[in-house]
Amino acid sequence: MIEAIQKADVLIEAMGWIRQFRDKITVIKLGGSVMEDPDALRHLLVDIVFMETVGMKPIVVHGGGAAISRAMAEAQIEPRFIHGRRYTDEATLEIVERVLAGEINESLANNIEEFGGRAMPLNFSGQNNNVLFGERLLLTDIDGSPIDLGLVGTVTRVDRETLDNITYANQVPVIPSMCETADGERLNVNADTAATAVAQAMGAEKLIFLSDVNGVRRDKNDPDSLIHTLSATEANRMIADGQIEAGMIPKVQACLETLSKGVRKIHIIDGRLRHSLLLEIYTNRGVGTEIVSEPA
Repeated sequence: MIEAIQKADVLIEAMGWIRQFRDKITVIKLGGSVMEDPDALRHLLVDIVFMETVGMKPIVVHGGGAAISRAMAEAQIEPRFIHGRRYTDEATLEIVERVLAGEINESLANNIEEFGGRAMPLNFSGQNNNVLFGERLLLTDIDGSPIDLGLVGTVTRVDRETLDNITYANQVPVIPSMCETADGERLNVNADTAATAVAQAMGAEKLIFLSDVNGVRRDKNDPDSLIHTLSATEANRMIADGQIEAGMIPKVQACLETLSKGVRKIHIIDGRLRHSLLLEIYTNRGVGTEIVSEPA
């Protein structure tokens, strides 16, 4: 009986958050080691089905770097990375489209359906129901010279109407990190930036990055130093002071830019933790870091 009462207490705690986030868009970026861990991925997809079941409107944006690298190795294509981005030639793009926008995208949507949800894969197959449009990404080196990334793009437009219709029908859109130009050229896109573009276009309540760490820490080597809530002002100060460093800097900077575009909260959580999405969204304390414009 005590165990049953404790379960009821958990539901009561969740009820307030369920009511608050009903009909609100949450964009979830799937990628990294989570995609390579079947158990972690299964729990995350079950969490997403739960979110949709209780009235939230989750949208999944995914990468698939490890699977792409394996397919390239099988094709005896040596991967090249420039400033952390995968150089994409025609042969690489063919693999990206087959593996990322085909196999992984369809598999994620099918798994969501198997777990009791409804999902819509949004890729270039069949009727070409892609929702991300863009142009080639143009970067310059520190000396001002152009950086050639090949067929790599940046998202300039998101088909919000299609996404609104899908979420209104209580389906989960599943979006691969690729875009299409006005001329029909297909481009590889960084999954973090694709998720950010979707969150901004949709005016999302939340954007959630699934990471390999539990969030932003005061001491990067101490998981117990996790900061549960971080304002934009505090985040900028921690970057300047060197408390936020290395690979966490671009992720936090992307979060701050996204906040400035109207997304209310950004979450960084450890996607390997069982049911991390539910624990972060529907409990009072959460398990990761939420970054907000300013504290409430």
